[in-house]
Amino acid sequence: MVQTPTKPLTIEEFLQLPETEPASEYIHGLIIQKPMPQGEHSAIQTELASAINLIVKPKQIARAFTELRCTFGGRSTVPDIAVYRWSRIPRKENGGVANVFSIAPDWTIEILSPDQSQTKVTKNILHCLQYGTQMGWLIDPDERSVFVYLPDQPTTVYDEPGARLPVPEFAQDFDLTVEGLFGWLME
Repeated sequence: MVQTPTKPLTIEEFLQLPETEPASEYIHGLIIQKPMPQGEHSAIQTELASAINLIVKPKQIARAFTELRCTFGGRSTVPDIAVYRWSRIPRKENGGVANVFSIAPDWTIEILSPDQSQTKVTKNILHCLQYGTQMGWLIDPDERSVFVYLPDQPTTVYDEPGARLPVPEFAQDFDLTVEGLFGWLME
């Protein structure tokens, strides 16, 4: 749902608004509310973030965050999963995780919902790549496909069950096939 404010809002004004459920994003002066996640989306998001963290978090390599507001480059978006290398996680003075993330994630992952625009989600991934994201995934549960985006490279589609999904270099120990990813929907 696109909300057109009566007067154009700046990104700073948008960030002062109360959070919505589901989250709203700020893109080119427009406020766009994400669709409410449904079963497939939720299952993949929960399992994938946990699986990534199981591999990269104990060694303090990186950390996967779900539904994290990321504000940079004139946009404020909420990727389904945003993975940050450990050294880039914004921190408070006491060392705890900060509330505000004003830098692009190292790996952004979006899971397409039934009523969601693939074009809008793809634009968010491409925006992240412009600001230093190493890799983007767009997971399409209906098609059982994963579109992989890399800076300055053609998009690759993974839809063969045994295909190993590429991951950023920092997450090289994370191993997942297309079948493994969509297998979480059968549990």
